[in-house]
Amino acid sequence: MSTIISFNCCSSLTASKLINPRIPTKGSSFLRTHKSFSWWNRHFLPKCTSQKHVQCQLQNGQKMRSFSLKECAISVALAAGLIIGMPSLDSSPMAYAANPSLPNLSVLISGPPIKDPGALLRYALPIDNKAIREVQKPLEDITESLKVAGVRGLDSVERNVKQASRSLKQGKSLIISGLAESKKDHGVELLDKLEIGMEELQQIVEDRNRDAVAPKQKELLKYVGDVEEDMVDSFPYEVPEEYRSMPLLKGRAAVDMKVKVKDNPNLEECVFHIVLDGYNAPVTAGNFVDLVQRHFYDGMEIQRADGFVVQTGDPEGPAEGFIDPSTEKTRTIPLEIMVDGEKAPVYGSTLEELGLYKAQTKLPFNAFGTMAMARDEFENNSASSQVFWLLKESELTPSNANILDGRYAVFGYVTENEDFLADLKVGDVIESIQVVSGLENLVNPSYKIAG
Repeated sequence: MSTIISFNCCSSLTASKLINPRIPTKGSSFLRTHKSFSWWNRHFLPKCTSQKHVQCQLQNGQKMRSFSLKECAISVALAAGLIIGMPSLDSSPMAYAANPSLPNLSVLISGPPIKDPGALLRYALPIDNKAIREVQKPLEDITESLKVAGVRGLDSVERNVKQASRSLKQGKSLIISGLAESKKDHGVELLDKLEIGMEELQQIVEDRNRDAVAPKQKELLKYVGDVEEDMVDSFPYEVPEEYRSMPLLKGRAAVDMKVKVKDNPNLEECVFHIVLDGYNAPVTAGNFVDLVQRHFYDGMEIQRADGFVVQTGDPEGPAEGFIDPSTEKTRTIPLEIMVDGEKAPVYGSTLEELGLYKAQTKLPFNAFGTMAMARDEFENNSASSQVFWLLKESELTPSNANILDGRYAVFGYVTENEDFLADLKVGDVIESIQVVSGLENLVNPSYKIAG
């Protein structure tokens, strides 16, 4: 299993004194369960390393490799950067040569970050329709309005609803014009439902029925998100030729992950609903859906749960990823990062290695339950089957100033029951993961070839 970052500067310092329990490590991948120490172990989130193996490493100093003076300096700088919430230096030679200084933190923080997974997914769609966004934003703002107690909160909600209703009436023709021709009838039907729902929400507010506001808001935002998806006509770009034959998710899919929880009298099992975004991570999401269809994760245990991340995907035996039966080798996928404002992802390099310090990722590590791939510390293209979910912000991973963004491939968000991720423990069992929608968007599925 992968372990979390441990800042080992020299062999005379024990790892137990240097590990920050808030930072995930992978034995050899970020959050990949590795059978040895890795980048999150030495950087942030490596693959999983079996706990037994990690303990052996910690107890036997001879098994821990010595760190060079250069690595020691980088580890110290990295630790300092984490403490103040700044992006860290990469330990690769390329990063040393090309990027001698840390980026300006003020560049990375540009207003309150979006933390709601549904909102992140809506803004990640490859559309450009200002009219629908002007409906979406005030409906999302209701969440903040409801945090205000008493009458003032409902008054703020009422302003949000009126603004959204006004934007819908004024921009409806522009919204309809942005619908894909093949989906226009469905989109118009959704807009009609949205309009009726706005009136119902207005009545709820006038009746001062505070408890009914959030459920209606969720319903309306679902309509908005579906309208926005109806604006996407086809997959918007070509995946690079070298990855074109791999399983690709050309669109979105959703899965339900059923977990059996042990030793918790308050929670026996839980189903997590996860939306996978193939628009921004087609290779990464496609690889995962293909593995789900192979039932790769069914019966697998949670292999790491430390309050910072939950991680799984390390199969039994010496392999650290999925062994493709057709090749008898580990199937790996490239690091895949979609930069906000770009039309296609970048592959094989972190944004830091590319010098893109100011860039924002389309799928950021902002939400509780952000889902991403674990990988080896020094091998960007080593992800295979190990996945992790980020649990919560810490002093090391503040939203919009996150050491993980641009380093690891996010490909989805838990959108239902995400809070229960914090209750999972090592040894809890994934009973099943099932695709509940969007399977038709998977191309080149290897599970069909395998039978």
